[in-house]
Amino acid sequence: MTNIIETKNLSKTYDEFKAVDSINLKIKKNSVYGILGPNGAGKSTLISMLCTILKPSSGKAIVNGYDVEKESNKVRDSIGIVFQTRAVDNILTGREHLEMHAALYGVDKNVRKERINDVLELIALGSKIDEHVKNYSGGMVRRLEIGRGLIHHPQILFLDEPTLGLDLRTRESIWKYIEELKNTIDITVILTTHYLEEADHLCDEIAIIDNGKIIKTGSPKKLKEELKSDIITLKTSEKEKFSNILENKSFIQDIFNKDDELKLSVEKGENLIPKIIKIAEDENINIKSIEVSHPSLEDVFIKYTGRKISDTSFNKKSKKMRR
Repeated sequence: MTNIIETKNLSKTYDEFKAVDSINLKIKKNSVYGILGPNGAGKSTLISMLCTILKPSSGKAIVNGYDVEKESNKVRDSIGIVFQTRAVDNILTGREHLEMHAALYGVDKNVRKERINDVLELIALGSKIDEHVKNYSGGMVRRLEIGRGLIHHPQILFLDEPTLGLDLRTRESIWKYIEELKNTIDITVILTTHYLEEADHLCDEIAIIDNGKIIKTGSPKKLKEELKSDIITLKTSEKEKFSNILENKSFIQDIFNKDDELKLSVEKGENLIPKIIKIAEDENINIKSIEVSHPSLEDVFIKYTGRKISDTSFNKKSKKMRR
């Protein structure tokens, strides 16, 4: 499978602050590629450079065979974009949005109606398409924006936090729509998100980005399998004391802690629960709850960044400090 996007040491600097720091990516054609990271990690800045909205400070990016700096017009002709912030006019109908976007992208008048009808079938807005957008729900607006980004038949569709601010039911509806889109037409979808379940559910591959750097890449399945460990999660009011005790135990690989919760990275977690409970009893430490789980994408994120994706204060206490 050929690569439709490649970057080499792509960077964006504001004064002395590096928003994107020497990023190298290879994204395969006709895949869903996720860029996963917390708010402020550099996701939107990276996407903006790939879409030619921002000029790189250094490095190189090739999108659909075109250099983003030297051939920016050709890049723009081959991509569709759905921005993080809502970008619709409430006084227009959904159909009027599609017609206007088709005209702006120079879609020939002879095929414009057919293109719009194709998109209408994809976004499934029914009779709402002729209503003013001010009457749309958040999910309907998102589907319209995605449809608008498809009207000129782009090779690549950029979705910047497409479900941000939507309730879970609506998010799941958008996920289903993106999956159907992938299975219906030949298109590469680049998705930025800080929702772990979204990346896990939709993406063929992901890149974990933090502080402007790519920390780790791979398929969600492969990244989880690479951990080769279970996670025991326990709650205790004596977190620090118990953490210090467990740190010296050979069967503990890593310890992550926050508030009254400890996450222990171990092998064969089910077999170790009685042992951990016995240690706590011997030390007069009360365990409020304890459970074991197989690695999740959150565990992958914690391993490579040292914190939860939603928590900038999350600290990792590790015996090996592997990165």
